[in-house]
Amino acid sequence: MLGEMARIWQRRHNPEPRVTFVIDTNPNYTNYCDADCLFCAFYRKPGDTEEGYSHSVDELMGLVGRSVDRGATTVLLQGGLHDDLSMDYYLDVIRAFVERYPDVHPHLWSAPEIGKMREVSGLTYNEIFAQLYEAGQRTMPGGGAELLSDRVRARISPKKQSAAEWLDIHRAAHGQGLKTTGTMMYGHAEQPPDIIEHLECLRALQDDTGGFTAFIPWSYKPGNTPMQRQFPEYPGPAVYLRMLALSRVYLDNFAHVQASWFSDGKKAGQAALHFGCDDFGGTLIEENVLYEADHDVSTTPDETIEIIREAGFTPARRRNPLYDVIETY
Repeated sequence: MLGEMARIWQRRHNPEPRVTFVIDTNPNYTNYCDADCLFCAFYRKPGDTEEGYSHSVDELMGLVGRSVDRGATTVLLQGGLHDDLSMDYYLDVIRAFVERYPDVHPHLWSAPEIGKMREVSGLTYNEIFAQLYEAGQRTMPGGGAELLSDRVRARISPKKQSAAEWLDIHRAAHGQGLKTTGTMMYGHAEQPPDIIEHLECLRALQDDTGGFTAFIPWSYKPGNTPMQRQFPEYPGPAVYLRMLALSRVYLDNFAHVQASWFSDGKKAGQAALHFGCDDFGGTLIEENVLYEADHDVSTTPDETIEIIREAGFTPARRRNPLYDVIETY
């Protein structure tokens, strides 16, 4: 019943039997982070000279260039929360990106990183986004949401910003003309009311601003994380499909729900196209955060096209997170 309701809402928002995807990559500019999130296997503490890194702008553009040479049209760039990086660093990254790769979309940072920018610069959120926009940024990923329940956040990421702060940052981004995505990481300390609280927070902000382009949920991956013993198993595909369907029905003011196939695999991602999703996500030429949690993910455009066709839909490649379609197959 829930799946059928989700399909109805999917068709209302996107009546054509078309599923989009993007050729993208997810490099990281630093793995130094002071948030110490208990669900994260990616970060290294500042001062770790063996495994920690912080890329210069030129080094980072080299990483981007490798993926652009392989066809990437969107680059999702995020990193840890590192005090040594100034506001000028983030602005220089954007300027270098748009100068060197004008045909590639920079999908940059996340709410926690914006919080760090405010901490190191003393600027307000509105001032930060005004500068980012002027430098060339137009969209921001929804990372750092996890669960927008402070009860849950106190258990899994006590040093990270509150749910209200995450929402305030996205509100500020929308106010300065940027579009963002809403996300959710489930499968750990939450209870059903926390899921509803999270979805309601996103839905209410979307009613106010209309600035979210899509919703993307994924499951927690326990491998190598500090809370692996407490939550050793991730929920699995059945819960994943229910979560997608619930999200599609509840978030009736979101145009798109993404089948985050990297969360539970390509087969589950394919099934998700019948549980309310109209976008398959990205091909992930490079991805490091899930990899550090023993969850290796990647695909190719040809494989993605075949997965979408096998599910009974028409594949369409989009250029960027604004859902501008550039090719239908």
